[in-house]
Amino acid sequence: MAGSFRLALTVSLVEEARGGPFVYHGDFSHACREAERMGYDGIEIFAPSSEWFATHDVQNKVAGHGLRVAAIGSGAGWLTRKLSLSSSNDEIRKEAVAFVSGLIDAGAAIKAPVIIGSMQGRAENGEDVSAVRGRLVESLIPLAKRSADAGLPLLYEPLNRYETNLINRLSDGIHMLAGVTNVKLLADLFHMNIEEVDIAASIREAGAAVGHVHFADSNRRAVGAGHLFAAPIVEALYSIEYEGWLSAEVLPLPSESEAARLSVASHRRLFPA
Repeated sequence: MAGSFRLALTVSLVEEARGGPFVYHGDFSHACREAERMGYDGIEIFAPSSEWFATHDVQNKVAGHGLRVAAIGSGAGWLTRKLSLSSSNDEIRKEAVAFVSGLIDAGAAIKAPVIIGSMQGRAENGEDVSAVRGRLVESLIPLAKRSADAGLPLLYEPLNRYETNLINRLSDGIHMLAGVTNVKLLADLFHMNIEEVDIAASIREAGAAVGHVHFADSNRRAVGAGHLFAAPIVEALYSIEYEGWLSAEVLPLPSESEAARLSVASHRRLFPA
């Protein structure tokens, strides 16, 4: 698909994430074939670790299907090992930084940025939220530099209140990251539907800070299958001259192939070439 709003298909290679918001699960080759068949531009990978990339010829595989890797999710570090970049435990935080660093290095070889979502952690047991955010920023600074050295941004994703109590809105993300260079915000339309008063206005206010978009409806299904009012959001993305990816991070409902097809159909309707 031509244009600035490239569409990516999501695939999870993490068994513990089965049933999560990824169109395909478990079979990377199949996901690439389906992405090509349906007209996607790229693929977003939720990988178990950096080691996975060492045993899979990712660049040649995606290129062979006319695709690119849009981004790499890091959430497996939290899901499988409970690693957190804001943990009060120094060793856990150190392991979390090492886990993400490995993914950044893997992404550097295929020109794909890494996403910090659930790896940001949360304030627990009555912890002061500002102190936890401070530890998160301390972890993000070297990761952002590592990404910059690779010529890529680090992507930070505000999550809804049920997944973290640190940063839930784009404006809060901008405020927290004011002193950190080379970090772009990931605007996830599902999370924003829960937390933002006006999704389109929030995108406009964030402007150039938006570096990636998760293209999902209010119910985390393909756009068009929920009650998200997409037109103002599309206008906002045009107004900030967004040129990044739209990744269909959606539940595989009513089936994987149908979720993939519906995402393409909505993309073509909302962003005609």
